[in-house]
Amino acid sequence: MATQTPTRTRKLPWFLEFYGSNVGRKWVMALSGIAGLGFLFFHMIGNLHLYEEPARLNEYAEGLRDFGEPIFSRTLILWASRLGLIAAFAIHVHAGFTLWWKNRKARPIGYERQDWIEASFASRYMLWTGVVVLLFIGYHLAHLTWGWGFVHTNFEQGNARANLINGLKNPLVAGWYVVANLALGLHILHGAWSMFQSLGVTSPRFNQWRRNFALGLTAVIVIGNISIPLAISTGLVGS
Repeated sequence: MATQTPTRTRKLPWFLEFYGSNVGRKWVMALSGIAGLGFLFFHMIGNLHLYEEPARLNEYAEGLRDFGEPIFSRTLILWASRLGLIAAFAIHVHAGFTLWWKNRKARPIGYERQDWIEASFASRYMLWTGVVVLLFIGYHLAHLTWGWGFVHTNFEQGNARANLINGLKNPLVAGWYVVANLALGLHILHGAWSMFQSLGVTSPRFNQWRRNFALGLTAVIVIGNISIPLAISTGLVGS
């Protein structure tokens, strides 16, 4: 009787094998989260040019398009950065959702409890704050980047300051920005705390530093972002 030869299963590339594990996905979440945190911080800093002389915010926005000239063509660096952020964001969402789903099937509590009450509260709502942030990103792009007419009726191409002020004069829109940034803050709080653990930095000696870093970064980004819709909707900053 002839014996059957076992069929060989083709091995995946090492990075896909690594990503297929829980440890790999946590690493990917941490690294893509670092990229996202860097973007959020510098994006917030750039938007604070609103509080300078009127021309400054438009100069900043134009400078982003010109960055890299004359070595690179105009907007090349900007678009490369956008594509990199889109890739980091997509893989962050995928890794986060698949980890949540696997944990949900394994046990009723999706995220491990932390000994820090703020991180524990933020972790319990990590999925839902992520959904709010995802919806907000789509709205924010349509509102202040693409200028879709049914979202922003007074959009002026190339006039970042006027678009920001006209777009946030409506208290309901400003309120949505505030709520979304509070959800973003909870997401950052847990992400900035847990990313070191995901990368293997778990020594109790670093816990106080991790807490301070997470709280400080969250406070800076959220306060900076929220100040803009509040200042515009209340008339403190005008056109």
